[in-house]
This record gives sequence, structure tokens and C-alpha cells, in this order.
Amino acid sequence: MAAIVSVVPVAVTAAVVPVQTASGDFSDLREIKKQLLLIAGLTRERGLLHSSKWSAELAFSLPPLPLAELQPPPPVTEEDARDMDAYTLAKSYFDVKEYDRAAHFLHGCNSKKAYFLYMYSRYLSGEKKKDDETVDSLGPLEKGQVKNEALRELRVELSKKHQARELDGFGLYLYGVVLRKLDLVKEAIDVFVEATHVLPLHWGAWLELCNLITDKEMLKFLSLPDTWMKEFFLAHIYTELQLIEEALQKYQNLIDVGFSKSSYIVSQIAVAYHNIRDIDKALSIFNELRKQDPYRIENMDTFSNLLYVRSMKSELSYLAHNLCEIDKYRVETCCVIGNYYSLRSQHEKAALYFQRALKLNPRYLGAWTLMGHEYMEMKNTSAAIQAYRHAIEVNKRDYRAWYGLGQTYEILKMPFYCLYYYRRAHQLRLHEQLTESEQAAQCYIKYIQDIYSCGEIVEHLEESTAFRYLAQYYFKCKLWDEASACAQKCCAFNDTREEGKALLRQILQLRNQGETPTTEMPAPFFLPASLSTNTTPTRRVSPLNLSSVTP
Repeated sequence: MAAIVSVVPVAVTAAVVPVQTASGDFSDLREIKKQLLLIAGLTRERGLLHSSKWSAELAFSLPPLPLAELQPPPPVTEEDARDMDAYTLAKSYFDVKEYDRAAHFLHGCNSKKAYFLYMYSRYLSGEKKKDDETVDSLGPLEKGQVKNEALRELRVELSKKHQARELDGFGLYLYGVVLRKLDLVKEAIDVFVEATHVLPLHWGAWLELCNLITDKEMLKFLSLPDTWMKEFFLAHIYTELQLIEEALQKYQNLIDVGFSKSSYIVSQIAVAYHNIRDIDKALSIFNELRKQDPYRIENMDTFSNLLYVRSMKSELSYLAHNLCEIDKYRVETCCVIGNYYSLRSQHEKAALYFQRALKLNPRYLGAWTLMGHEYMEMKNTSAAIQAYRHAIEVNKRDYRAWYGLGQTYEILKMPFYCLYYYRRAHQLRLHEQLTESEQAAQCYIKYIQDIYSCGEIVEHLEESTAFRYLAQYYFKCKLWDEASACAQKCCAFNDTREEGKALLRQILQLRNQGETPTTEMPAPFFLPASLSTNTTPTRRVSPLNLSSVTP
């Protein structure tokens, strides 16, 4: 997917934001700090509080600037001066979440800052009404059915401005958000890429772009600006794509150039170790982060996952109580409390807190996945499937949700679906070798047994894939007879014939060398004897079109 855009920077933005240094060039940290402080102020003026916080935190990790180098506030344009009264009044309403009132007083303003706040107020008003409409009438599982009614009007107006090249970097960011909310992914990616060119210092645009990239190949086709902000983006997207070695190398490079005190980078490194299940390392980093920033709530739900896995009840209880004292109405706090009750096997209470988290933020990925786990514990498979599918709607890269769906369909004895979801989870975790290989082998065997027990054969890629996986699995277990039987089956399919022949040659060579089967690696799942014969069923049926299954 190409996302090469024609970028025409807006004069106002160019005048306010200094030119950035090239990607990987961190030689002038003072200049970078000036840029971070500037963008923190610009985003704060426009109500983009998360981006402002990110920039301020990163600036705080760098050495302080001397008085002589502190930058004056950005110059005020004539349009800004005309709209100053309306903007000041509307911003006060915006800050107390009176979005319609803010938009009313900003109507007709022409300055870039006031226009953005006008459009952003309308967008947030629609989001707030959407949430208000669902919070009482529907449970969190149905929240995705309610839409923001303002989106289509906003798209029409922003599209006209975009075609006239009248949107600055912030306007492009908002236009991209609207397109993403309308599921116009390709158009949204193009606009976000354009926004990073026009205003590369705005972290929000990079983060939105990150959420739309599904694989490394897609990333290669993006025409991104050559700026130091790109290094933070790449480190973040590598973590999201489970390319952990590359992500850790990027973060280490950022620490080496001067960001060693950044709590954001430290937390991202902890999350990366969590993703590769280096639990001890991740726990150690999170504990250090808590000492450095004891009132931090971001990523504490990930910390609680680690404590849950290690069954550290007292530590998890302390964390839950501590976060409740700080802010009990944060989604992370609700997830931590949910994990605490889950560890105590109080699954109904755990599910209740995950539902509370989703009332606060319906797009919070971790809560959907964890709620799916709790429904599985309560044997409510239909609710679990719905929760996992919502998690995938939020983030198609969440291997835990794909794997959860595989487990659910395995319990329901539906091997076709089970295999599909296990494969998707495996594709997202190719770097990992763990006991799931035995579970996958069991699933493939159930899949094949289901086909052959019915006297039918399905014309589908999954069958050859199943035999190839089992051949390789038994080969690793040094179970030559089983590996040979599966490799012979591979020879019956065009896409696996060469691999099957190569594996048969390897098995023959190892047998001639006197290699004996191992007893170290258990292989409890064996193919039925009938599958090693050359008799195959003749009646054919239409395959299940698994590619059409909507997650």
C-alpha cells in the first residue's frame, strides 16, 4: 500500500515550527528540547493533551535550558488577534468539556488555531454523545454499533479544506482521525503521512499512523519524513509488530544519545520484554519505573499482567490499592483490579471491572482481551468470542485475541475455525518458540481427523499446511515414522511437494546415520493409522471460506 503524498507545507506552520534535524541525528539535544517545548505548547493550546504530555515528558528527560536559550512564545498573526476573544472563551468551555458551547462561539473564526478547535470540539461532541447514548442502554459488547453522527459532516468540510490545501499539520491530523473513524483506512494513512511531513513534531499523528500499520511490508511503502521523530515512531511500531529485537535496539540507541531519563522509553522497553515473555527482566524494569515515577498509571495494566502470571498476589493487591488511591476511574486501574480478582478466581468480579474499563474507553484493547479470558473461565464461550472479536477490531495485531478465539473454537470442537485463528496468532508470533507448538499440532490433527472421519476431503490450503506443520513438528521430535507419513502426504499437494520430498530425504539420511528417536521431547498426538495409507476419500465438498470470516 503506497502512501506517497504531495506535501505542501502551510506557511503558518512553517513559520512557527523550526526545521527538524535529520533522522538519527541527535547531536544537538538543546535544539531538540526547544522543539519539544514548543510543540508541547502548541498541542496544549489545541486541546491535544496526550500529545502535549508526551512531548513535555520527553523534554523533561533532557537537561534544562539556560535562560538565554528559552524561546519566546510563537508570534501572533492578524487572524489570531481577530479571533483571540472567541478562542479564549471557547477554550475555557472546551477545557470543562462543554464542546457544543465551544464550537458555537468559534463558528466563523478563520485563524488556524481557532478553526482546529472549532472542528475538534464538534468531533469530541459527537464522540461524547455516542458514549452517552450507549453507557446506560447497552452493555460494552454492543458499544461498537453506535456511531458518531458528526463524522460525515466533518469529513465533507475537512475534505474541501484539504483539496484547497488550507489545512495545517493539526488540521490534517484531525482529518485523518475522521477518516479512520469512518473505516477509510487507505485514505487515513495517506493523510497521516502528509501530516507527519507538514508537522513532524506532533506525536499524535505518528501514533495514529502506527495504529493503522499491520505489517513490516506495509511500513516499507510509507514515504516518511527524514526527522529524529521517525526514530521514536519506528521503535514504537516495531514493538507493536512484535519485532522486539529491532525495537529494543532502537530504544537503546535513543538512551545512548541522551534520553536515558525518559520514563516513556523505560516503560516501552518494559512492554517489549513483556511481549517476549522475559518476565523477570520486565518486572525489574517496571519496579524501577515505579520508583522513578510512583504516580504513573500508564502501562500499569501490563505490569499487573506480569504479576498475575507470577501469581504475586500481595504485590498485585498493593498495586491495585495504590492505583485506586491515585485515580480509580482510569481504565488501567480497572484492568489492574480485574486482574487481581481474576488471580483470586473471582471471575464475575473481574469481568465487571473489565466492563467498567470499557465504559471509560470502548477502544481499550487490553480490557477486551482480558474480558474474553474471564468469560472463558466462566464457560461463556459466546461472550468470549464477542469480546475477542472486539479486541481484534481495535487492533488486528493482538495475537492474544486471535489465540483466544482459537482456544474458544477448540472447546466448541470446531477445528476449521480453530485452525484459522491459531494460524493468525502464530503468524503474529513467528519469533516465539513455546509450548503452543504442541497445542497447534493437536489442533492440526483434530482438523485432519475431522475431515477424514467424515469420509470427505476439503479442497483447501489448510490441509497441505496441516501436513507440512505436522511433518516438521514430528521431525523436530525425532519421530521418524510419523514425520515420514506426514511428509509423504505433503507430496500429494503442489504447494508442499518439494518440502515433503526434501524432508523425506533428510529422514532417510538420518536413519542411515543411526539417529534414534528422542525421549526428551513429548509428542502425545499421533496421526491415525488410516492416514498413513494411500487410501483417500473421494467425495468432495465446498471448502469453508475462512478468509471471509469477520473477526
